[in-house]
Amino acid sequence: MLGILRKKNPPKKSGGLAALWPGGSKGGSLRKLVAAGQQRDVIKQGIDALKGNPYDAPALLAMADACGHLSFPDTRRVYLKNALDAAPADAEVNRQCAAFLADTGEFDQAIACWVRVSNLKGLSDVAEREIARLQVEKTIAAGHGMTGRAAPSGGGKGSSPAAGNATQAARDPIAELRKKIREEPTGIEAYLELADMLERDATVDEALKVLTDALAASGGDIKVREHIEDRQLRWGRQKVLVAEKRVEAEDTAENRTALDRLRAGFLRQEIEVFSARCTRYPENPAPRFELAMRLKAAGNFTEAIKAFQEVLQDSRRKGVVALELGECFQKIKQYQLAMQNYAVAVEALTEREADQRKRALYRAGVLASGLEDLDAARKYLSMLAGLDFGYRDVAQRLDKLGSVKDKGG
Repeated sequence: MLGILRKKNPPKKSGGLAALWPGGSKGGSLRKLVAAGQQRDVIKQGIDALKGNPYDAPALLAMADACGHLSFPDTRRVYLKNALDAAPADAEVNRQCAAFLADTGEFDQAIACWVRVSNLKGLSDVAEREIARLQVEKTIAAGHGMTGRAAPSGGGKGSSPAAGNATQAARDPIAELRKKIREEPTGIEAYLELADMLERDATVDEALKVLTDALAASGGDIKVREHIEDRQLRWGRQKVLVAEKRVEAEDTAENRTALDRLRAGFLRQEIEVFSARCTRYPENPAPRFELAMRLKAAGNFTEAIKAFQEVLQDSRRKGVVALELGECFQKIKQYQLAMQNYAVAVEALTEREADQRKRALYRAGVLASGLEDLDAARKYLSMLAGLDFGYRDVAQRLDKLGSVKDKGG
């Protein structure tokens, strides 16, 4: 749509009143809608604004921000790219593009945005700090298989294009794999190997495209689908890790908002993946347990309880599941059910599960105190103190219970 609008409305020549588009930017009013949480109205009104001025960079930025809140990353990318095309030297446009590109692991492109900012008066110091930070994040991400060196270049100076391409294909494993896929389009291993190389040496988006092609070539094979799911989860986890590092380095409201958004998006992604696997493998408790843990993390305690109860048949997880169930029941104020499950957890958890056993003892002791079952509270908290006297506030709680007993005596 924007391409058509820009053909119909070419940019005004710089200088004079002709450089000012009638009506100015609508970005300010759209920003207010973003702040008010009216994201879909931002998109609707933004599209109307772009019909009058397809080069309205502030409006495009507001629409990109709204797409971020709505978890539409692909559409957000489109609006940011168009904002950058409209105002390539604008500091705010480059800053927002850099933030998005860094979140997606495209650090070289993010650095390029800050290089443009560094050429603007008074912003070189800020830009240099951001470039240095992104270089560090790029190094961290590279250690987790998210980024790598640039794709190999073509033939050397003086060689013909045909000869250069032939030489490159001979020494470039990526070119060789692409050739192999063309010759044998149903050979799935070549797709997977190519995706590995592209993930390491090019971009995640290129790797994902190859994996999508592999899924189509396999006729929707479950193993290929789960291979894609596993990679997407790894990529999502890495984005969260990078965002966490960014907050550690610079704890700002903006960075925290970005981290919260990435965590929420990653959690939704995990729930979708494990829900699908529960459907595929109804007799396997492992994906059901993982789904239950994500539902609990999302605050959907009722559904988490149902999923955990379906896993109770797995004796290997009995103690851990009972502990998680106890916490879920406590969240929905079913305190007796919570106590019953904490008691089961304390009995079932072994020495190899020391951290969970301490947690179960603490939960049981604290809840028993709240229910005024002081004997049970002393029992569980004393057991915990015997294992780890420094655990949280167990010592203070035992002192308080002791003073209550003394007064009662």
